[in-house]
Amino acid sequence: MTKNPILDEIHETREKLLAESGGTLAGLVNRLQAEEKASGRTIRETRRTSGSTGAADVTRSIGEFLPAAR
Repeated sequence: MTKNPILDEIHETREKLLAESGGTLAGLVNRLQAEEKASGRTIRETRRTSGSTGAADVTRSIGEFLPAAR
């Protein structure tokens, strides 16, 4: 099996971040959220709507643009 240096670097970085955050995903999330708040950058909040969450909704909206659906 051949090595992929890009994937190897991604995996090493992930392991390093997890280790620095206590070894848990929850610790990593907490760390990243704290860094996000400390950055002072504006964070845009998005709102989920019922139309943005289901495959059926996507299919219906795509179907409206198909000639056969008219």
